[in-house]
Amino acid sequence: MELVKIYECLCDRTRLRILQLLAARPLCVCHFQALLGEPQVKISKHLAYLRKRGLVKAKREGNWMVYRLPEKPSPELARNLACLQDCAQEDKIFKQDRARLAKQAKAIAACGPCEC
Repeated sequence: MELVKIYECLCDRTRLRILQLLAARPLCVCHFQALLGEPQVKISKHLAYLRKRGLVKAKREGNWMVYRLPEKPSPELARNLACLQDCAQEDKIFKQDRARLAKQAKAIAACGPCEC
């Protein structure tokens, strides 16, 4: 994977927040809406941007698209995602995102791919 493509994706706060959440578990757009407090259209555009550049994968499950990180990321992507996780540990917004995900984890797991 081209390093420039990775860095183009990492230069936006919303995309960083999405990638950080996907490091924990696969999610659909409605989960991101609830966790990030952003409108569906904004989330979908960022996911499409990340998907087109190979940073996320999508799989249709019923009527929903579930997004996840690649199972076997390139070494460059793996190192940058690990760096994101390290750097995001102390940032207030990323901490809040992780806390919301932890709080909603049971509900997300119970709803299957998505029960929006």
